[in-house]
Amino acid sequence: MSTVTISAQDINKLRQATGAGMMDCRKALTETNGDFEAAIDWLRKQGQKVAAKRSDREAKEGVVIAQTTADNKTGIVVCVSCETDFVSKNADFVAFAKSIADAAVANNVQNLDELMNVKVGELTVAALVDEKLATIGEKIGVTKFERIDAACVASYIHGAYRIGVLVGMDKDAVEVGKDVAMQIAALNPVAVDASSVPADVIAREKDIIMELMKQDPKMAGKPDEMIAKIAEGKLGAFFKEQTLTAQAFVKDGSKSVADYLKEAGNVTVTSFKRVALG
Repeated sequence: MSTVTISAQDINKLRQATGAGMMDCRKALTETNGDFEAAIDWLRKQGQKVAAKRSDREAKEGVVIAQTTADNKTGIVVCVSCETDFVSKNADFVAFAKSIADAAVANNVQNLDELMNVKVGELTVAALVDEKLATIGEKIGVTKFERIDAACVASYIHGAYRIGVLVGMDKDAVEVGKDVAMQIAALNPVAVDASSVPADVIAREKDIIMELMKQDPKMAGKPDEMIAKIAEGKLGAFFKEQTLTAQAFVKDGSKSVADYLKEAGNVTVTSFKRVALG
């Protein structure tokens, strides 16, 4: 039994992230001693269709700006967060976020720490954030920075600055990249293809698949080695749903993203970055 106090706020956070019921979320958090990510896995192991925790669940409100250099060789995504949508939808706040993104591009910034020390006018980004915080009266910050360098980089901003995507490719294909970026914004793949899925993600999915199989009466008495082998095969469905090139193309469901890239001139996606609010 958990010795950790599970608050209503914790339960609500898990409900928003997974869509699971309140009692199920309470049970999951209790069983995992309040570990949010472990609670998601616990729910999935019970057979619930829930969303996996992703790194883009950090900023509740704010503005995400994605843009590239003039030669499309480098792209950056910056997330400037705030507490309310009243602020995030304000034109001045959007312009503020864009000025930070512009500074990142103009100064060839490599990471978030470097960005905070870049100057916008007379002030560093860090000082500018402090100044804006005092003016607005609510907590704000530059909470995310991503960068891609490639032969060609396309950028895309979805919705009211809520999702920013970069796509790196092996050749000049900006419009193709924008189509692919829309795909990434909509379906949030975990990697470009099966070979680029991190080993820990594969291990996690396999563990969940095996746990569900062990609960299946048809698998009763089957040795773990056999269950593990069958689980390997079931991972194929995960790769099809969660890797970019295997997904059905959002603009034409009759083909995969891989098919679209081949038809577009054998374009290869080398990497992508997706930053989202929510």
